[in-house]
Amino acid sequence: MVSSAARGKGLATSMCEHLQKIALELGYKAMQFNFVASTNEGAVRLWTKLGFETVGRLPKAFDHPAIGLVMH
Repeated sequence: MVSSAARGKGLATSMCEHLQKIALELGYKAMQFNFVASTNEGAVRLWTKLGFETVGRLPKAFDHPAIGLVMH
């Protein structure tokens, strides 16, 4: 998670790429990030760019403060 003040500077990308590198070095074959709200378009775009896939969806699992229940 990146604060709103730090968004758009590549910090989340750097953190995830670092995490992927360390995981490979430790012998991990897979990685899963749980619970990315469908309304968080930046996070969804980032995980897709870095090779992650959506493996499941939970309808109405997150109560967004402005638009109500959304997909997780």
